[in-house]
Amino acid sequence: MHTGQTERAVPGVITATPGSASLGPMPFRDIALRALPPRLRPLAVKHRELLKFGIVGSIAYVVDNGTWYLLKLTILEPKPIVAKTIGVILATIVSYILNREWSFDTRGGRERHHEAALFFVISGISILFYTGPLALSRYVLDLQVPNVSPFTQEVADFLFGSIVGTVIAMLFRWWAFKRWVFPHADVRQSRTARKLGTLVPYPVDDPKAAPRGGAVDHTPN
Repeated sequence: MHTGQTERAVPGVITATPGSASLGPMPFRDIALRALPPRLRPLAVKHRELLKFGIVGSIAYVVDNGTWYLLKLTILEPKPIVAKTIGVILATIVSYILNREWSFDTRGGRERHHEAALFFVISGISILFYTGPLALSRYVLDLQVPNVSPFTQEVADFLFGSIVGTVIAMLFRWWAFKRWVFPHADVRQSRTARKLGTLVPYPVDDPKAAPRGGAVDHTPN
């Protein structure tokens, strides 16, 4: 039954209309946007890079802290800083792949090897932000066994290493990635466009070669 209400279109969101041809499965981005209240959708589209960066950061957070706790509670129990560093390195590899191919999929401006080098240099610098608060907790404030109970040590490790360090490092990485690693916007096709292909116009000087409509579909088979 028609309710008389219409849904306002949001730039960047694929909207199906009755009788229109299907473009295939709806991208996850559009599914997620449709799940939001209509008033929040323009805000989500405007800050989509930050939202995607946050999601990637959450995934990297799980990799980082999962590795850290696995190592520091087993083979690297007396070396929590080493365990944390290994966790950060693994999370950085995951972060680079997901940020390049998803969070900043239309940004670029550098050769791939320069981009990767800068990403890992900045991520290496960010290790100081990740591990600094943990070192402060352990070796300056002496929040470690036998000065405190094992429970207090673990709570302090979590607060300083997993919360404070992660927040500071993520803010630094967000700023540095956009400024130096992926400095220019809209210089690459989005991942969805690369997957679906594009309609590329034929050259003007060869009109006879163009099919009806003047464009050819270069979608990969």
